[in-house]
Amino acid sequence: MARKREETPPPGSPAWMSTFSDLMNLLLCFFVMLFSMSTIDEAKLSEIVASMTSSFSIFSGGATAIGDGMLISNGVSQLNELSEFINSTGAAADSSQDTQNLEKYDNDPQGLKEKLEEQNLQANERMAEAVAETVAENNLSEQVEVSFTSQYVELTMKGGLLFDSGSAELKEDSKGVLDKVGQILMRYSSGLIEIEGHTDNVPISSSRYPSNEELSSARALAVFYYLTDTTTLDPMNLKHAGMGERTPIADNSTEEGRSKNRRVEIRIYNGVM
Repeated sequence: MARKREETPPPGSPAWMSTFSDLMNLLLCFFVMLFSMSTIDEAKLSEIVASMTSSFSIFSGGATAIGDGMLISNGVSQLNELSEFINSTGAAADSSQDTQNLEKYDNDPQGLKEKLEEQNLQANERMAEAVAETVAENNLSEQVEVSFTSQYVELTMKGGLLFDSGSAELKEDSKGVLDKVGQILMRYSSGLIEIEGHTDNVPISSSRYPSNEELSSARALAVFYYLTDTTTLDPMNLKHAGMGERTPIADNSTEEGRSKNRRVEIRIYNGVM
């Protein structure tokens, strides 16, 4: 009896694959349509960017995370500044609305300057509130006065708290206050911090300090040395200067006014200036 011949399957893919491919194409078109209709919540995206920045240190300060570069290792395009990241993603930790608000001042330099000062003033107001709250928590409200401008937040300490009359040697009682002030300053150590010494207008003449200029400079330097010795503040971010009697804040004709003018001011400059 003759053997039945085996049937050879038709060439090409099985029939079910055509149906499956059509289904996948339809699903792809469906999700593309959904994506095109969606909107991005910029606020949430900004939060994600800020969270990733602090978690993975991909911006300035994160050079030691992996390899030698600021983002990852050698041979890879590196991300050095936050502004570059903003340009590449179209988003930033600050709202994009702020950027749009500034764009309208492209042909108005004075308006742009005023707008930037307004934004810096608001940022420094928030910083001053945080510093004042910490000052109050450490029971320093009577020793340290907090104020702010669009450029900096200022901590003012009376000279009588820190020094004896005609001296630039720190009082032992003042060092506890400076220790707490140093802890506050370390929270903002990435920006410039300036220490200024001030005196009243009563002339001084001694072998050590021939004038109020030398005395105020020595007092600012004494605070500078104490802070660099007792904290982790980078001396490269610290400045000190003596202003003598040149910038009084009160009337030198009264003892109360002269007492206010004898002071040390510590300014924490806005990091974006």
